[in-house]
Parts: sequence; C-alpha cells; structure tokens
Amino acid sequence: MTAAAHWAQALAEWALPDEVLTAAPESPYGFDPHVFVEVARAALDDLPTPTHRRVAEALHPGGALLDVGCGGGAASLPVAPPARRIVAVDQDSRMLDALVDLAADRAEVVPVVGRWPDVAERVGTVEVAVCANVAYNVPDLPEFVDALTRLARHRVVLELSAVHPQSSVTPLWRRFWDLDRPTGPTGEDAEAVVREATGAEISAERWTRTRSFMGDRGADTVAWLRRRLCLPASADLQVAEAMRDLPELAPSDMVTLWWPGRA
Repeated sequence: MTAAAHWAQALAEWALPDEVLTAAPESPYGFDPHVFVEVARAALDDLPTPTHRRVAEALHPGGALLDVGCGGGAASLPVAPPARRIVAVDQDSRMLDALVDLAADRAEVVPVVGRWPDVAERVGTVEVAVCANVAYNVPDLPEFVDALTRLARHRVVLELSAVHPQSSVTPLWRRFWDLDRPTGPTGEDAEAVVREATGAEISAERWTRTRSFMGDRGADTVAWLRRRLCLPASADLQVAEAMRDLPELAPSDMVTLWWPGRA
C-alpha cells in the first residue's frame, strides 16, 4: 500500500457511525471563529514556534507568504514582518475577516475564500507556503501538498500534531458511546506521504506546544467537546467531570515538516 493510500484509509476510519451522528442534537463539526482569533492573539504574544522559525528563515524582508487553512493567522501573523504580504486561504470568510483585522499594519492580507487546492489557481507564486493543523482534515494529502509546492519558490512548511488531534479524547468516546477510536494516521505517516508525493528531501522537527485551543477547560470547551461527542446540552456536567480524568484535551506533541518549493 502506498503512503497516500494508507493515509486516506486511516483517516476514513475516523468517520462517526451513522447511529451516533443521527443521535447528535447539533452538528459535531466546526469551530466558532473567535476560538481561532484567540489562538492567533496568543501566538503573537508567545515565543516563536519551530514552524514560525522555519517560515521566517526562508522569507526575505517584505516577502509574500501563503497561509492555507489560515484560521485567525496563528501560523502567519507572528512572521509579519518579515512577511509583508499574506495570501490567506480559508473556507470560512469570517476567519479571513478576523485575520484582516488582526493584521492591522503588520502586513497586507489578500483573502481567498475557498477550499485548497480548489482555489490554487487564484493564488500567485509566493516565497513560502505554510499550512498548520489542517492535514488531518485532508484525505487527498498528495494533491494538497503538491499544490503548495508548485506555488512556493523557496519553502513549504507543514505543521501537524504527532497523532490525530482527536486522539486525546478517545477515552470519552468509550465512556459515553462504548466506541473505540482509531490510532492513526500519525505525523510520521504525513511525512511519508509528502516524501512520496513531492520526491523532495523532507526535514522534520519534533517539538512540544505549550498552548492549544483546548487548553482552557472552561464552559466553552466543555460545550464544544460535548457537541463533538454528539451529546445533548444536558450532558455538560458529565462531560466536565469526564474531562478531569484526561491529561490533555489535544495532543501537545507536534511535528513541523519543511521542504523546498518548486515555483
């Protein structure tokens, strides 16, 4: 089996059973944009991550940066400058509006609404392309990274957690639904796909993040996790209690991959 086929098959195993989805009182998917705005604000206050450093070292002052699945800009705003132009791609126009506001006088933001790589033809060449915490939502990862590679002149930087972002809450699926969750794919699997798809020499850095959107265990996080578990609002107290037994709500072990662009 190819690395790409293994990746797609492993992701497909995360699909929720029909009986669970049917029981959900509201959609278990998606995030409120303000979550990503707060993550971006925190990234501006924190020390640069390995992802930021690998992006910045490949950018010339005033260079253009492509941020795919940008959210509030947590991967791109901390490197503006040296980036003075951020081409921001996201399916949610509210995310792009928030990024434009956050950028203020840091950088010019060119918003592109749509799904990558469907909108790749609307994006010109850039010095560096970055994509953070999106890969586990991409079954066709080879096509995704190939489009990034074709538009970046100097470098592509891909950040993802070392394991699937929902792995940390597997015990809650067992508790509330008696449902086992998959164990793959992993960051190593993503690295294999990128190597297979691009033929490039891939560099990798493992690191530990100190903060994530799931770091706060307050009411908003409880409500989000309860929705993700396809449970009614009446289960909030049970979810909050169950959360106390989890060492982390989102994986803290991260992987940053980077390789040469070929624009």
